[in-house]
Amino acid sequence: MSASDRQEAVSKRSRACDFKAKERTLIKERDYGCIFCRKGYRMGGADYYNTSIMEIMHYIPRSQGGLGIAKNAALGCKYHHMMMDESGHRAEMRGMMRDYLRSMYSDWNEEELVYHK
Repeated sequence: MSASDRQEAVSKRSRACDFKAKERTLIKERDYGCIFCRKGYRMGGADYYNTSIMEIMHYIPRSQGGLGIAKNAALGCKYHHMMMDESGHRAEMRGMMRDYLRSMYSDWNEEELVYHK
């Protein structure tokens, strides 16, 4: 595989893992706010600033080929997004996110959330 072919493959994967504007809008309208704040999940260290900034979180991370689609995402505040990425609570939070996504989509299938050539 040539360097340009590798670059094109990386670009296709990168584009597939990014959330397009239409998907971002769909996720924001579907979730209306942080799915973890709604459950009162580990709010002990939360502050107004970090819980007021909303971010779209991948269920399957981009680094693992997680697609930029609504079925692979949920809206979370900056506080919970950092917690998911940087703490020992990731497995528990992924479980909560998985349950949430399953409740939103009757045909939800984890295998369909990953980029394949």
